[in-house]
Parts: sequence; C-alpha cells; structure tokens
Amino acid sequence: MSVAVNTTSSLPRVALIAGPTASGKSAAAIRLAERYDGIVINADASQVYADLRILSARPSAVEEARVPHRLFGHVDGSDAGYSARRWADDAKAAIAASHAGGRLPILVGGTGLYLRTLIDGIAPVPEIDPAIRTFVRALPVADAHRALAIEDPAAAARLAAADTTRVARALEVVRSTGRPLAEWQKDRVGGIAGAIALTAAILLPDREALFARIDARTDAMLAEGAIKEVDALMARTDIPPDAAIRRAIGVAALADYLGERATLPDTRGRIALETRRYAKRQFTWFRNQPPEAWQKVADSDELDRYFITKLRSRGLT
Repeated sequence: MSVAVNTTSSLPRVALIAGPTASGKSAAAIRLAERYDGIVINADASQVYADLRILSARPSAVEEARVPHRLFGHVDGSDAGYSARRWADDAKAAIAASHAGGRLPILVGGTGLYLRTLIDGIAPVPEIDPAIRTFVRALPVADAHRALAIEDPAAAARLAAADTTRVARALEVVRSTGRPLAEWQKDRVGGIAGAIALTAAILLPDREALFARIDARTDAMLAEGAIKEVDALMARTDIPPDAAIRRAIGVAALADYLGERATLPDTRGRIALETRRYAKRQFTWFRNQPPEAWQKVADSDELDRYFITKLRSRGLT
C-alpha cells in the first residue's frame, strides 16, 4: 500500500484492526466498539457470504448482538461478481453511515486487497468485454498462461502458472483494453486515505500459538455445523462453478468428504493445513505491504493499549 494515510485529527476517525486469520481480530474489534461506541465493519472476503457463517468464522449471533456489525453475511453465495471494488463501495457507505450517527467505524479483517482498494483506491480498468471474459475464463489455466506469455510477458513472468484467477484477469485485461494490467495499476482512484484520520493496528501473534488456535478453531467448526453448511451450499444449483464462495477455505475439502472421497480426519487435517498456509501468506503481506504508520502488535493486550493511547490523543476517551 503506497498512499500515505492522513492522521489529521479534524478529519473523521476510522479504526482498523488487521492481521492473519484466527489472530483474535474480531474479539478485539468488539471490545473497541464497546469502549468507543463503535460499529464493526467486516473486511474479510469470506465473511461477506451469508452461506458460510461457521466455516468463515464470522462472529456469532451473540457476539453480533453486543455491538452493531456491518458487511457480515450480506452477500448471497450465488453472487459470482462480488469483488474488492464492490466491497470498497459498501465499506465507504458503512463508514459514512457510522460517522453520520456519531459512531466510530472499526474495520476488521485480513483481506489485504479489500483494505488496499478502500484506502488507496483501485486501478481504473474499464469494463471487460463480456465475450472476451467468457472466452478467457473458459480456457484451461495452462493455455491462458501460454497466451499471457505472448500478450503480456511481464505478467506471465510475475504470476504463477497455476494461478487461475490472476492469470485470467491479466489476460482478459490486456485483450479487452490493449494495455497490460500493470500499466492500469500505476494509477488508482477512489481511495479514502486523504479523507479520514486512520488509526490502524496489525495483530501478529506468535506463529505457533496462532497455528494452535487454527487447529482448535477447525475442530470447533466441524463440531458446530460446518459440514451441514457446505452440504447446503453444494446442494444449490444457482451457484456458478467459478463463484468465489466455492474457493473459500474448507469448501472443497468438505465437498470431497461429503462425496465420500476423503475421511473426516483427513478432511480436518486438510482444512487446518490450508488455513495455516493462508495465515502464513497473510503474515508476509501484513509485515511488508501496509504503511509504516500501521502499528504492529503481538497480542490483544498490546493492541488494546495502543488504541486507548491513540484514540485518547485524538479526543476519544
């Protein structure tokens, strides 16, 4: 993320708690909202879906009753077009409504693309020609990557050959606009960085402790109904094969279990492993990409102290 965040106290305040999955962000956001009359706004790509409360580790109904929550479970799984751009528009509206009501908006989540799109803005790529998109998305990823190597060699060299989503995106952009995606990404529009006073913290706990939490949470998900949740999702005929919800961690593993292609212990291990790998990628992103002003903290107590100090200095008690 490259845009400097404005910290002028006269601007409307926004708090942000970021970090890897299972780090304790949601609980911290609720505590912060209780202390400062806040509204918790989701910034996690899986938690937007109504179909995946358990598997995405959304706050429980009891937790949501403690303070107002926004953008949790507000998207139906059949909506294959929900994107970072749409989330940023939804988040802007939720932030504006929070400010209008005199409350502190508290963004919480681990999807770096969502946060970057909201704060820095998004590349002004024109709408993709529908015919081009349909053709590109139907290509096997190996074919798409070979085509990309000819039409946008820099992108092909940068992207993993098996990265279906990013390879298709780069190929459809260069075919539809005549310009590589990287050129479009040099300019960004629509970010809110200059219009808010942001107080941001990144929760980066000890990795071994985080992995233990991931294992325990996986067991809890399976015990609390994640299998039934995915069974209901797979039974729906209105969800496209390429819908983003199908790529949420645990969906494919539980679909294999339900199809009797895997045992439950193997499925549990697969979900935990995929979650740990995702957490590692989040660790890397949050250590290297956000602005230096985003405070890195090791535990919830340190996070709470940071926000108390910073928000007090900006007039909140």
